[in-house]
Amino acid sequence: MGQTSFRGHDFYLGLFMEQGKSNNNVKRKTQFGQTPKSSNSDELFDGGLNRISKETSVMEEERRVGIIQMELPFTTSVRGRKIVEVASKGIPITKRMVWESYKKVKSNKGSGGVDGISLKNYSENLSKNLYKLWNRLTSGSYYPQAVLEVEIPKKDGSKRKLGIPSIEDRIAQQVVKDYLEPRLEKEFHDSSYGYRPNRDAHQALEEVRYNVRQKAWVIDMDIKGFFDRVSHELLGRALTRHVEENWVNLYIGRWLNCPKQVGGEVVSKELGEGTPQGGVISPLLSNLFLHYAFDRWMDKTHPGIKFVRYADDIIVHCASKSEAEQILKSIRSRLRSCQLDLHEKKTKIVFCKSGRRKSSHGQVSFNFLGYGFQPRTSATKSGKLFLGYDCAISKESQAKIAKELRSTNFQKWTGRSIEEIAEYFNAKLRGWLNYFGKFRRRNLNRIFKLFNSRLTNWVRNRYKRLNKSYIKACKWLRGYKEKNPELFVHWKYGFIDS
Repeated sequence: MGQTSFRGHDFYLGLFMEQGKSNNNVKRKTQFGQTPKSSNSDELFDGGLNRISKETSVMEEERRVGIIQMELPFTTSVRGRKIVEVASKGIPITKRMVWESYKKVKSNKGSGGVDGISLKNYSENLSKNLYKLWNRLTSGSYYPQAVLEVEIPKKDGSKRKLGIPSIEDRIAQQVVKDYLEPRLEKEFHDSSYGYRPNRDAHQALEEVRYNVRQKAWVIDMDIKGFFDRVSHELLGRALTRHVEENWVNLYIGRWLNCPKQVGGEVVSKELGEGTPQGGVISPLLSNLFLHYAFDRWMDKTHPGIKFVRYADDIIVHCASKSEAEQILKSIRSRLRSCQLDLHEKKTKIVFCKSGRRKSSHGQVSFNFLGYGFQPRTSATKSGKLFLGYDCAISKESQAKIAKELRSTNFQKWTGRSIEEIAEYFNAKLRGWLNYFGKFRRRNLNRIFKLFNSRLTNWVRNRYKRLNKSYIKACKWLRGYKEKNPELFVHWKYGFIDS
């Protein structure tokens, strides 16, 4: 076989040749989307993730022999050196898979990793970069770079650590994620909503809204440092249940154990725990871990108890306070056996108080996915008011949005026209409306009142003939709204005079 070069058209040529081919014609041990059968799947279910097992974990795959399904030696020329590698037929990753993964990574945007290469930089020599990545992935010679660790503030004042992979590593993770996701989706619980195709936060919120009307008590759970404490050993056992391809386990092991760059210095990651929050494949792995650590365990240990899980945010619904206390105690023990702990200050039992429910329990509200659940006045179809229990944008979410608006100081953007301000903010306004306006949209009034007030101050600063008069600025803006009622997204929804 002749030497393989990284010519510019090689990747696209191979991509076009792959079109029309069916994965069903690719003969390999396990086809795409299939779940391999295992003789001891019931043992994992019964004993939980923490049982003693002789199965090889993900971390041990590096030492296993025969990671390639079919080995065909050939010579590759890299920078003038001849390197004997495994043929591209060894690992069933096609150029189409790499190309589709690149498009998904590009659509998600995001900054570069430790190498400083942005999506724009990577795309400038796209064919060569994708061919090189594909060649390494199919030969088993792909190794990820260190992840870039950044900290973002949490609402409680602490910091959340994110591990940002390089663009190339994100594409590689997307390839494996797309390969595994169909088979794992068949296994995941119906009450799990986070980072799953065709499921979203609004569906999770809708189920919680329904459940709180049926059950008066809630356990609002918070797992302490979940992404940093995921056990590699237990995760490896869960993967073994569904993944028999050694090359998949090999790459997952490399991603889990790759070093991180902190403050410009590359440091080795502590082996044995954690999956970078920020990696493309991390949500899928965390869902698999919690599927066994929590979801299936709940079905077996507490059948009939409803819960809603969005990644590591979990709400459990109970019929009484005593039942909630008993189940919380059981959950705490279960998580400890899986090397996790509840955040005791954030985990709480909540009474879903309404007009027909009475209790002296002090905690009557909780937050979930940016919404606040609490007793709220509602109206029947006939217009009669009653005290119900429902959700709307939380106070914390309102404060976060208000802080973002104030930080822009756009009332001082006198060099920009009102149309330019609308162009800058409309994407944000649309996002807030679409997400927080799903339930009780009128509660967004405070946010848009703040925005309109700042816009009025912009008018005062922009037009000197108004002499800083607030009344004249309001009159000018009112006249402009009448002529252009759809300039700002929130104006279209009636928040003009907020």
